[in-house]
Amino acid sequence: MPNIRVGMRFRFALSLLVVLIVLGGCGGDDNESARGTTAQETATETETTSTTTEAQVAVKVYFLRGGKVSPVQREVTGPAVGSAAVRELLAGPAAGDPAVKTAIPDGTQLESLTIAGGVASVQLSQQTADDAARAQLVYTLTQFPTVRRVDFGADRPVGRRAFEAETPAVLVESPLPGESVESGFVVRGTANTFEATFNYELKDASGAVLRKNFVTATSGSGTRGTFSFRVPYEVDNPQDGRLVVFELSAEDGSRIHQSEIPLHLQ
Repeated sequence: MPNIRVGMRFRFALSLLVVLIVLGGCGGDDNESARGTTAQETATETETTSTTTEAQVAVKVYFLRGGKVSPVQREVTGPAVGSAAVRELLAGPAAGDPAVKTAIPDGTQLESLTIAGGVASVQLSQQTADDAARAQLVYTLTQFPTVRRVDFGADRPVGRRAFEAETPAVLVESPLPGESVESGFVVRGTANTFEATFNYELKDASGAVLRKNFVTATSGSGTRGTFSFRVPYEVDNPQDGRLVVFELSAEDGSRIHQSEIPLHLQ
């Protein structure tokens, strides 16, 4: 009798274990199935929304500040974001920023824009051979990952490298002028400076320096490189400020190639 009871208990325990494993497996399948359905429905909803709604998209439009290309932010409506960005460029600088200029002739209209194989082919109502104007168009279009060069129809397609003379020694592409930032914000851009180094200062509304340091880009001394750095700071209350970037002259240590980006410090 004791052996029979032990055998019955073993068979009962084994049966209970099988049931638990089956139930646990079913529960796992149900959860995975639910997650998969939710993800699929979300993707479908996103695709439907993107095809039926023209969303506002923030883009960079490159004008001239101090005679060199400099980005400002504009809101455009998709889905043809590239064409919308070019139209914003052709519309000219905002009236409230007299320091920003354009070399593109007034009244110029976009007739067509096609993008294929990394090349944007642009047809304007007034084609221009001015390097500064072309630099504005090239920088505006090459912000998009699908565009590496721009074809103006007469010569071979050109990229940003062809307009080094129209580009500041230190080009800050983020944050943009007038943008609100918080402590630890990231500054990104490109630079072509002696030994790839330059300096920055962050100033508050009174002009006091909140933070300063030097930066080393990925390359310099004739070759433009990229840079990225963080700026921590402390302010008692939100206020206007300025990010100042500049190079120190190798000859006498004076500031050269200085530019300022107005910001709202939070």
